[in-house]
This record gives sequence, structure tokens and C-alpha cells, in this order.
Amino acid sequence: MAEAADFQGTSPSPARRWLRRTGAVLAGTPLLTGLLQLPAASPAEAAAPAAPRAASDDGSVAVSVDTFTPGAPAEGDTVTVSGTVTNKGKKTVTDASVGLRVGSLLDTRSSIDTVAKNSDDIGSPVGAEIDDKYTEKFSKLTPGVSQPYTISVPADELDLGQDGVYDLSVTLTGETSDQPWEQTLGVRHTFLPWQPDEADTKTKTTFMWPLISTVHMTAETGSDEEQTPVFHDDELAEEISPGGRLDRMVALGKDLDVTWVIDPDLLASVEAMTTRYEIPGENADDKNAVGGHQAVAKRWLTEVQKAVVDKEVVALPFGDPDLASLAHHGTSVTGSLRHLKEATDVAAGTVESILHVTASTDFAWPVEGAVDPSIIKISTSAGADKVITRGDTFEGGRDLTYTPTAPRPIGGGTTAVVADARLSTVFDGNMTRASASTQAVQRFLAQSLTLALQTDRPRSVVIAPQRTPSAAQAQTMAEAIGALQDSTWSQPQDLTAAAKSKPDPDAGTEVPPASAYPKSLRKQELPRSAFEQIARTQDKLDRFKVILSNPSRVVTPFGRALNRGMAASWRGRPTEAAIYRSGVETYLDTLSSQVRLIEKSETKLSGRSATIPVTVQNNLVQGVEHLVLRLTSTNPTRLEIDGNAYEEQPIAVSGGHSQSVKFTTNANANGRATVVAQLYTQDGRPYGQPVTFDVKVTEITATVMLVIGGGVLLLVLAGFRMYTQRKRAAARQAEEREQENAADAADAGAGAGDAKNPEASERRPTQESAPDTREDAPKQPSDPAPDTAPESADPSGTGERVDR
Repeated sequence: MAEAADFQGTSPSPARRWLRRTGAVLAGTPLLTGLLQLPAASPAEAAAPAAPRAASDDGSVAVSVDTFTPGAPAEGDTVTVSGTVTNKGKKTVTDASVGLRVGSLLDTRSSIDTVAKNSDDIGSPVGAEIDDKYTEKFSKLTPGVSQPYTISVPADELDLGQDGVYDLSVTLTGETSDQPWEQTLGVRHTFLPWQPDEADTKTKTTFMWPLISTVHMTAETGSDEEQTPVFHDDELAEEISPGGRLDRMVALGKDLDVTWVIDPDLLASVEAMTTRYEIPGENADDKNAVGGHQAVAKRWLTEVQKAVVDKEVVALPFGDPDLASLAHHGTSVTGSLRHLKEATDVAAGTVESILHVTASTDFAWPVEGAVDPSIIKISTSAGADKVITRGDTFEGGRDLTYTPTAPRPIGGGTTAVVADARLSTVFDGNMTRASASTQAVQRFLAQSLTLALQTDRPRSVVIAPQRTPSAAQAQTMAEAIGALQDSTWSQPQDLTAAAKSKPDPDAGTEVPPASAYPKSLRKQELPRSAFEQIARTQDKLDRFKVILSNPSRVVTPFGRALNRGMAASWRGRPTEAAIYRSGVETYLDTLSSQVRLIEKSETKLSGRSATIPVTVQNNLVQGVEHLVLRLTSTNPTRLEIDGNAYEEQPIAVSGGHSQSVKFTTNANANGRATVVAQLYTQDGRPYGQPVTFDVKVTEITATVMLVIGGGVLLLVLAGFRMYTQRKRAAARQAEEREQENAADAADAGAGAGDAKNPEASERRPTQESAPDTREDAPKQPSDPAPDTAPESADPSGTGERVDR
């Protein structure tokens, strides 16, 4: 914005015209020219004696302003300023006095910036001290010791003139042993906005109240029916607990007229905490620990629901994607815009289901409002027609002596809502110190009043603070908004109404070129590799979901996790962002690998045809379907699958089960043939890793059958020969027994003859020499053993024989 825009318009107030005319009468025409160039002095400053000279060094006493009430006083109010004075020097300060001084009127916005930059410079001009009775005295200030002070002055005693912002300084005067005269040893400049009467034309002010956090949820969920969510940390519980950052944002915002700007991911994450959720253990082998902040999550959501009643709610795309990173590095990666569209589509529904309010999704908010043509294009690609930008990166217009109204039509039905840069950034920095917080509030009010006094034109001003204010920053913002809502020059307005207000015809509407995009912000963007990894993960998800019987159990958590991988909160944290994206992809790979083929060893095939079993294992909780198992022979001239080079069969496996599929094979020649089993989705894309194994074909030929037949014939003939020989031997034995019986009878009659011839009886056979045919007779080593080996349930080993 041109520097001319820092000055008030061409229609000064009556008091200013009176001062200028008086100056012209007293000093003539040359003096009139000087008065037009310098800000008018307050009556108190014009009549006051010279202030004590400043110390020769930079100031040996630090002065803080910790409270300033009321921030924008009216007639009849009492201004109270309190803080501390601290002797930073090595010498004791004596006869010390703390007083207030009303300085010059700061009628430009840049002059306010200058005073804020040099707020403790004792060399800066100060006005005369207000009446001595409104001072606080200290007999001495010991080195290193702080002393509190409180000064209260009726606003009427400040002798303020025309409406505007005055430089109000708190000074400490005193003496030291080496400089024994009254001198200014410390000062703190702040701002006193003064407009006691209601303005004829009030500035319509919109304050965006962001409810955004960093990424906390992972893509992982439990295998139970409720799909227990897993968080990578428990930091969100700290933020929503009493006193936490998000708890303070809700508690402070509920009483303010603000527009709530919410990331739906935050609401979804907290809602996931209202039931059972898990966080990883400290060690990789540890099981997930159960989070225990369900009551805190329920309470916080209830408070948010109450806070947004009758308030405008703007929903950002789910996960608050980094639009600038997407525009500069993601558009060349296929599918990146798809994620932005999905994030926008689920935003309103998420907010409505949790908060029970209808949220607007018409607004896009790039980081710090910095835009170029590519960012504008990306921002509107998902349906938003209003882009929140910021005045320090968007030209205000030529030769304007005022800050133009926020909406700017930039073509194509798109409106750039230009937030005021000074008002939006005043709360940056550390606000934990009371002095810093008080100074920010007074500076905010000063800038707002000075902006309002620039012109009588009706204007809409939008304030877009930092995305994730700290608790202290939120407290400071709330104090400033509360004071502004009670002021005489401003009135609150919703963001949608501000965007629809009449644009200023003289305001700039040209979108800054890409070369003007801040280098500091460009360094923090997500790289192209981040979007490539997200696209790769999405491709894997698309292949995985088509085989599932209930794909929503996977698509929803992974889809939202991919949205979170593009979040603006990853800026400045490249390592953490890379770890998160890799975790999402790795977990998806783990789930996909739960559906696989069981490895097979070499299989033996005896005969011309047989069946080969292939097993599909599903270790997922849900069933898989729409899969095709293909068995392919790499040498179909030797081995065919169902008469072809390959055969396919549809697969459907219940969760936690396995299924074996049998393929008919035909052998054409002996030898080893390689077979490949591969799963495919119905669109023909391979799924998982293939399983390769060998089939050894041992076909029985005619020659072999002839040889075997001859061997069988020989065995039959040998058996017949043995049978006849045994029959003949049995006949001979029977004949011999008959002869022996006859001989015995003869011997009975010739007993005496036997006694005389004992050698004849020794030659007779006895029963002990007969063969032992008893059943309990010992077996010979060559006897066959019984087959009692049980059938193994393990995967087949080498040399597996298949069913014929």
C-alpha cells in the first residue's frame, strides 16, 4: 500500500481546521505550509514546559506498562496505568518519580509503527508531565531491584484535544551520584486512543477466530468393529484440557463477536477421543496404550457447540491443506487436486455432524494470506470463490490516502478478501509478558482508530491473525476485541457480509505475480516429493479398496490421513511431515500384504494330467472378493494349464481364512516346467507378489509299460513254478509218511529185531525237526513294516505329489 494511504483523508475535522487557521494567523503563509506537514500538537503539549533532559546513555531504568485501563477511554473515565520500574544500572537512583506525559497526535498509521518500534527510546520526544499530583515517587531505586507503580488520572485532566491517537509515555526521572540533576532515566511509550463521541460512520470490523491445530491422528485403526483410532501422540489432549491452548480459544471466543474459522480435522480428531483411542508405546514392540481423556474431549466439544451458536462458522478444507505448496509443487503431480476437492467436500458435513451448525465452505485461506495467480487458481479449484489475502502482499491501490475496504473483485467471479496487515500481525510474538500484551492491545486500538479516521467512506475491515495462536496470544486478542467492540468507531461484522460489501472502485485488484511471493514462505513449502508420495499411496489405496467387501473401513481413515499429509501445519517441520507420510504408506502396505499367496515348493506330476492346488490367505478382519487367481505355465509345450498357457479362477476369501484353488494340468513331455501364480484385481492389475514354483513331469511311456508288463509276467511264471514245486514236495512227504507208518507196523511185530539193530531207529524223523509255523514265531529282517506315519498339515515339501 502506498505511504499516502497512511495519512488521513482530505476532509479534516473542525478542530484540525481551527488549529491550522490559527497557525496561519500567528505565523503567516510559510508557517502554514509547515503545519500541514507536521501532526498537530495536543493543547497539553503546547502549553507544557520542557521535559527534563534525557540521560546520556540509553536509559538505566526499564519501565514497563503492564495494564492500561480502559484501553479507549471516554469522557468521565479514569485512566489507570500500572507496571514496574527496574534499575538496570550500577548506580542507585535517588529522588525518582514516575509520571505520565501526553505527547503528539499520531495521525498516520506509519507513525504508530515508529513509536512502537522505539517504545523504550529515551531520546524520543515526550510531552510535558501531567500535574505533579499524578505521579509516584521513590526515594531510591537500588540496582537490579524492581518497584511497582500505579497511576490513575481522570481523562479530563489529560487535556486531550481532537479525536485521534496520542503518544502516551510513562517516564521515570531521577538523579544518580555521578549525574546529580533531574533527568529522564527510563521511558515507555504507548498509545492513547481518544474518540469519546460515537462516529457518524463506523468501520465494520471482522475478526477471524481460528480453531486449528496440528496433525495428531494416524491412518491406523483397530481391528475391532468400532475401528479404534490411533494417535501418534497425546498432545491434543493437553490443548483441549482446562487451561490448554484450544480450551482458552473456546472459552475466550464464546463471548466475542467473531467469525469462527475451523479445521474439520480438529473436530474429527477430538470426537475420536470421546471413545476408546490408542497412542503408540515408547518402544516399537510395545502395544498401544489406551488414551484416557474421553471426558475432556466430550467437555471441549460441548463447549464449542455452545460457543458457535448464532455465530458464523467457516469450514476450511479437511486438514487445512497448504494451498501455496499445492499450487507451486503439487499441480504437476497427478491426483493432487483430487485430494483438495475431497477435503472440501467432507468439510461442511464434518462440522455439521459434530457442531450441528451449517458452515460456509466459500473461503480459502492461504498461509499468511500470501497469493499469486497459481495460488488463486488452486484456491478456487475446489469450489471456493473467496480468497483471504493480506494487505502486505496485495496492492492497495494507487494514490489512496486511506486503507480501502476489504473485498476486491479479481476476475472470474472470485473475490479477494484483503485482511489488514497491521491489525492482523500485531498479536505475533511472545505475549506471556504483561507489558507485551498490553502494548499489543493499545497498538491494535490505535491502528483501528487511525484507520477509521482516514475517511468518511463506509468500509469493511478484516483481521486474519496467526493460524494457531498460543494461549497468551488468544488472551491478548480477546482483550483487544473486547475493547474494540465497546469503542465508538467500530462495529462487528461477519466474514461473509464483509466479502459481499461494496468494493472500493479505487482499490487495487491486480493479483501479485509469482515473483512477489515471499521467499521466507516459499522455503517452508512442502516439496514435490511429498505430493508424489501422497499420489503413490493413493494409487495403492485404489488397488486395495476394490478387493474389500467393506471398503469404507479403509478408504475413510486413509483418505483423511492423505488430507492431513498436505496440512499447512507441516510448514517448518519437514522431518516430521516426511515421517507421517511414510507411516501412512507403510501401514497401507502392511494391510495389503495380509492378502497373499502361500509359497509353494517343487511339485511332482506323475501321469499325463493332475490338479495343482494354490492357496490364498486372508489375514484381514473383513473378507476379500473381486480377485482373480491366475496360474500360468512358462513352458506350455511341456505343461498346459487346463489346455492353455494359463487359467484364471475368481477368488473370495472370508476374513481370517484361507482358500485353496485347484488347477487342472496336462503334461506333454517329461522334465521341469516353471509355473507362476498371481492375483489380479478385476480390472486386470496385478495384486501382491507372484508365487513361482517348478513342476517336475515324470510321464509313463509305452516302452516303460512293456518292460513292466514283462516283469510282471516273469513274476507270475516264477510263482506258478514255486507252486507246482511245493505241491510235488507235499505229495512226496505224504507218500513217505505212509511208508513210515507201514514200517512202524512191521516194527511192532519185530520188536526184538529192532533192539538188535538200534541204528535203524536213529534214522527216523522226529516232530522237533518240522518247520516252525506258529504265529508268534520271530519275523525275519526282510519282512515289510506297517505304514503308520500321519499326514502332515504343513505346506508341502520338496517333491510334493499332486492329486490325479
